[in-house]
Parts: sequence; structure tokens; C-alpha cells
Amino acid sequence: MSFASLGLSEALATAVAAAGYAEPTPVQQRAIPAVLQGRDLMVAAQTGTGKTAGFALPVLERLFPNGHPDKAQCPGPRQVRVLVLAPTRELAAQVHDSFRIYARDLPLSSACIFGGVGMNPQIQALAKGLDLLVACPGRLLDLFERGKMLLTGVEIMVLDEADRMLDMGFIPDIERIFKL
Repeated sequence: MSFASLGLSEALATAVAAAGYAEPTPVQQRAIPAVLQGRDLMVAAQTGTGKTAGFALPVLERLFPNGHPDKAQCPGPRQVRVLVLAPTRELAAQVHDSFRIYARDLPLSSACIFGGVGMNPQIQALAKGLDLLVACPGRLLDLFERGKMLLTGVEIMVLDEADRMLDMGFIPDIERIFKL
């Protein structure tokens, strides 16, 4: 089975091959078609089974059907089309890096935001609008409360390591983000 046979564009299949993946893992074989269909999905699998690619690749395909921008769906100022929440800055950066590797041949506008660093570069990244934002809940809410971003344009939301976020006490923040 190939990544293209799962419904991914040539641009994504080429990027995945360049990243060293020969064929999809069982998690990816099940997750990619479900996400492409717009279905909600909950995945639990061991580390190293390809969960990030299992959601990142079909999300990119939905943003860039057949490897081309969907001009009718450009994000407006301070808007975000896809929001990925992660519990730690390390995981957020890792997920963002994965998206950028897979989107190497796509015009993806993206940013990764988390606390412990200056806000100004993050505010500047959000100003024009983004296809993808990977964020930790605390910094996301801080920027939202300051009026630096809007969440009304979110089309797809991913909770990466949701169980860990819940264990870390992010339940109130996640519930608030869902409402926004």
C-alpha cells in the first residue's frame, strides 16, 4: 500500500518519501482516510507508530486539495484554519516541524506558539492569518485574550496527546478553547 493510494496528493507522497517513509503504518492506513472524509477520530497507539503523520498528512491534503491552495479558504487576519494543541513546547515544536517537512512543496503558512519566549514574533506570525497553528493552551489563550488572534475560522482542531493534557490540568483551558 502506498501513501498515494490513501488519497494523498503527489506533493505529499513525494515529501513523505523524501522523509524516508516507504509505506504507511497501520495507524496511518486507518487514520488518513478517516480524516480525509472529515470524520472525528481518536487514536491511541505506541510512540513511533506514525500518529503525527496520521493526522498531519490528511490535514495538509484538506488544506491543499491535490497539492494546490484552496483559494476560497484563505485565512483572514488573525484567523487560523487548523489548530493543533499540544501539552508541551517540545511536543508543539516537534509537531510543527513534522508539518513543515510534509508541506515542503506546499505554500503552508504556519506558526508554533508556546510560553516561555517573547510574544512579539508570535503576534507578528498571527497577524496575517495562518493555515496552521500549533500551540500550547496557555499561550494560545493569552494571545486570544489580548485580541491578537481569532478562533472563529478554525476548520480542523487536533488535540495531540490529549490524555497528557488532561493529566496536566488543561481541562478548563481546552473546554474554553472549544467554546471559542
